[in-house]
Amino acid sequence: EVQLVESGGGLVQAGGALRLSCAASGFTRDDYVIGWFRQVPGKEREGVSCISSSDGTTYYVDSVKGRFTISRDNAKNTVYLQMNSLKPEDTAVYYCAAAWGYRSVRWPLFASPRPYDDWGQGTQVTVSS
Repeated sequence: EVQLVESGGGLVQAGGALRLSCAASGFTRDDYVIGWFRQVPGKEREGVSCISSSDGTTYYVDSVKGRFTISRDNAKNTVYLQMNSLKPEDTAVYYCAAAWGYRSVRWPLFASPRPYDDWGQGTQVTVSS
């Protein structure tokens, strides 16, 4: 059974930083994309960033470009989201998700929740002003 577990969320002041982790288990394949999404109450889930396990291609939504960095450690089956210069509007529950059968990120496909098969439970990120 595939499991995705997020960690690293918390409360931080504006301008601060957090690093989220997404630890994946229960699989052996190497053709997948891990995406990070965020959601606030009353709004749709928004794609933030994603990375391919195979070729390392990445995607970032415009609002986080230059502030967030996604990376992977395939040996640990873990994907990280380094979030710097955080803003109050980054406050949300952050989810990671896995899309199987892909060796490269395709835009704008992976900005949408549709291709993702498995999801974590989410971690809260709160940025105070």
